[in-house]
Amino acid sequence: MKPARVFIHGLLGSSGGAKAAFFRKRYPDMIIEDFRGLLDKRMETLNRLLAEKGPLILVGSSYGGLMASIYTLGNPDKVRQVILLSPALAHREIDPYLEERTDTPVVIYHGNKDDVVPLGPVYENAHRVFRNLTFNTVDDDHVLSKTFTRIDWDMLLER
Repeated sequence: MKPARVFIHGLLGSSGGAKAAFFRKRYPDMIIEDFRGLLDKRMETLNRLLAEKGPLILVGSSYGGLMASIYTLGNPDKVRQVILLSPALAHREIDPYLEERTDTPVVIYHGNKDDVVPLGPVYENAHRVFRNLTFNTVDDDHVLSKTFTRIDWDMLLER
């Protein structure tokens, strides 16, 4: 069964943002939803959205990366792969999940010039919870303005 592809935007993002527009154009079947409110409300929306779906490939950007990580740690059998873009894994809301582990394949792209989400804690927390991790530190900023469109999305999303 072909996995459902899901994009989860960041805290201030939306389904109408630049990354969402990129995915919508290239992958018209990709699930792209708006998430609002605090983490609990956002996770409730995500859980409801994905309740009857699977397997899944999740793409999470910034706060959406935190959400994708939490979802994967709670539903490892549903998630085939996760791609995280400058994930907010330094945010204190990841703390309750730092004792969890998953073998789900995870690919992270994080800029070394990210002034929103610090690279060090993200690197440490990602290596703590993801056993099957590819961590790419790139010469870029938080939004990955130089890197995002250069990622081989076809390869990552066709698994």
